Amino acid sequence: MDELSLNEKFQLSRDEMRQMGYHVIDTLVDYFDTQSTVRATNLMDEDAIRAISSEALPQDGLPWSEVLEQFDRQVISTLSHVDHPRNFAFIPLAGNFVGAMADTLASGYNVFNAAYKMGESASEIERVTVDWLRQIFGMPEEAGGIFVSGGSVANLSALAVARQVQLAGDMHGAVAYCSDQMHFVVSRAMRLLGFASHQLRMIASDEDFRLSLTNLEGSIAADKAAGKRPFCIVATAGTTNTGAVDPLAELADLCQQEDLWLHVDGAYGAAACVTERGKKALAGMERAHSLAMDAHKWLFQPIECGCVLVREAHWLSQTFKESPDLLKDAEQVGEELNYMYMGIQLTRHFRALKLWMSLKVFGVKAMRRAVERGFELAELAESLLRASGKWEIVTAAQMAIVTFRYIPRDGDESWANEITNALVMALARDGYAFASSTKLRGKTVLRMCTNNPRTTPDDLVQTVNLMGRLATKMDAQLRERPATE
Repeated sequence: MDELSLNEKFQLSRDEMRQMGYHVIDTLVDYFDTQSTVRATNLMDEDAIRAISSEALPQDGLPWSEVLEQFDRQVISTLSHVDHPRNFAFIPLAGNFVGAMADTLASGYNVFNAAYKMGESASEIERVTVDWLRQIFGMPEEAGGIFVSGGSVANLSALAVARQVQLAGDMHGAVAYCSDQMHFVVSRAMRLLGFASHQLRMIASDEDFRLSLTNLEGSIAADKAAGKRPFCIVATAGTTNTGAVDPLAELADLCQQEDLWLHVDGAYGAAACVTERGKKALAGMERAHSLAMDAHKWLFQPIECGCVLVREAHWLSQTFKESPDLLKDAEQVGEELNYMYMGIQLTRHFRALKLWMSLKVFGVKAMRRAVERGFELAELAESLLRASGKWEIVTAAQMAIVTFRYIPRDGDESWANEITNALVMALARDGYAFASSTKLRGKTVLRMCTNNPRTTPDDLVQTVNLMGRLATKMDAQLRERPATE
């Protein structure tokens, strides 16, 4: 049998590995060090996209330096940076260098973190990191969890557990409830779990965009009278639209009274309880039966780093465990910590390492101050918007999110919607900063999420000034536009 070449073994030489590694690390260091000087957004480069999409299947390899050069030229140069200190759109994902290096180690060692016997230390790191989160969230000692890709899978996993524990898998007549401000991943999760669309009640939110208890109680009573089986309330700990937090303590009381499952989607906001003001805003979250959160949002980890926690850890294996003969050798004896039996994935990445390593290097006190900074920055953004006289504050700063819309000189509502909506593309073209839009009760609004600890007060000053100039210019252009019949 002929010996394979290095290339055929998918290996580089020792010198090539060092050279490529140093090149990648130096590139990342430069990026982290000069991040605020690059564009926050880049519009699609049609030529670069065509060049990528038209590539033929490579038959022979190229030098790694040529491939990295292509990556820099065709990929990085066209990206919008979700971790940029002036990218306030959607939920910014700040990340950190230590977490990135942890991902490199986990990938380099190709850690298979699914079966305890195949990596006891990795399993224990995941267990202790989940327990650190449990402590932060104030959940009981018997709670447990598992790292997943993000909020989509965390919510899906939690609702699968709710279906198993509450319904024993029988979905006939079952009904769940959420606010009309709930993230779409919840309705998608319900559909994937086999529920029909009418089995998820979207309850009208109150004037503060929180789940209305009055409307919810009325819907539950009507469903019970009609012979339906209410089984779950899905609450939000910080909506993506406005940062609103549902009345968690009151919902926990209602679930206890009605024997319902309380699931909290805290993908964005749950991490805020690391601070005192966040803990106050999220009071009652610790009583949830299940909780979804993303450490890649407000705990500053590289994506993917989601987590699902349940009030009793054994509920996970009760829901997901299978026992194929093929994996008997990999099972542990005694207390179960086989993550392949606690979630959807069998093959799974060592996601916990980056949060574990980040907490070890920076400490929870630094994370607490960084989260608090997000609250302060949103309050500063609100004050700057109010002081400019060009903006209507639609929802005040909460959970590091503020929403607002342009006020035309004559107060024309249609112009306000048109200009506010057009500002998103105008900001994208400019590239200095970025904000996203949404709709709140028919009004088109802009929203800024300020959870990136590397954002400075001057970033906010310059961004608000830029938005004002762009809006004023578009307002003038609208007035010059010929009237149409």
